[in-house]
Amino acid sequence: MHKKVVVLGGGTGISYLLRGLKDFPVDITAIITVSDNGNSTGKLRKEFNTPAVGDIRKVITNLSGIDDPIKKMMEYRFTTSSDLNGHAVGNLILTSMLEITGSLKTSIACLSKLLDVKHKVLPISEDSNLVLMGIEKDGTIIEGEEQITKSNRKFERICYKEEPNVLEEVITAITNADLIIFSMGSLYTSILPNIICSAVKEALNKSKAPIMYLCNAVTQPGETDNFTVGDHVELLNRYLDERKIDVVIASNTKIDKDIARKYETEEQKDPVIIDYAKLEKLNIELIESDLIVIEDNTLRHNSLKLSSLIFSYLMRK
Repeated sequence: MHKKVVVLGGGTGISYLLRGLKDFPVDITAIITVSDNGNSTGKLRKEFNTPAVGDIRKVITNLSGIDDPIKKMMEYRFTTSSDLNGHAVGNLILTSMLEITGSLKTSIACLSKLLDVKHKVLPISEDSNLVLMGIEKDGTIIEGEEQITKSNRKFERICYKEEPNVLEEVITAITNADLIIFSMGSLYTSILPNIICSAVKEALNKSKAPIMYLCNAVTQPGETDNFTVGDHVELLNRYLDERKIDVVIASNTKIDKDIARKYETEEQKDPVIIDYAKLEKLNIELIESDLIVIEDNTLRHNSLKLSSLIFSYLMRK
């Protein structure tokens, strides 16, 4: 019987992880944030009053066992002068399924079956009106995931405008997990939207599974400027209750100078440094390796190598 792995996240990070992890003998439940309000997803949320589907689409595509042309179709975005401009085909399919079934969970299950997904994908909630908020030290509130990302600010607190109704299946998955993973990705808009839910915190408190964090390779402007690996862990631990992160996987890849300069000047992003002393003080097990590769002049985690480290950890627990 395969061990159960629960992965929480959103955005591109979790999709890259699942691309490799799906090929290992584990049962995966991917729990995805649904508060995005930008681009194609944001337009569909406004027009059809739905939860965000964009991150779910990416995850389903990367977990799919079908041929690449179909995956490319799912990710294809229209370039046109009509209202279709910018919409991803997969977002439209998920929205149409949601209109037919009335349930995002059911829509995901239907599309997963169609695209030969062997693992489970769950939205954190089926609430259509989830609004993520960033609160600054002076009390200023920024509403909306897109607005939080574009503000390039370090917030005192991230919360929801209204407490989400977390799916019961999400709580069950966390409770029964052998390993819980916080994926790489934006701390404020991909990871925290899942773990700030009261029901999720309670489930994490009750779970006996180790909690693993896959640390980002580079910082995010405004949000995590000058953050080390330990700083990332410390921020996540601040939002957790009784349970804290047990183990972190971080890359020790020496980034090419030209690529590092490109990230620094064009995107204001710097490599995340491993601070051994702080991690030891936090009582965190560190697993480090050369994990970063360059794809299309962009830094990415080596999904297969990262997944191998996760599986090796799981097997010795």
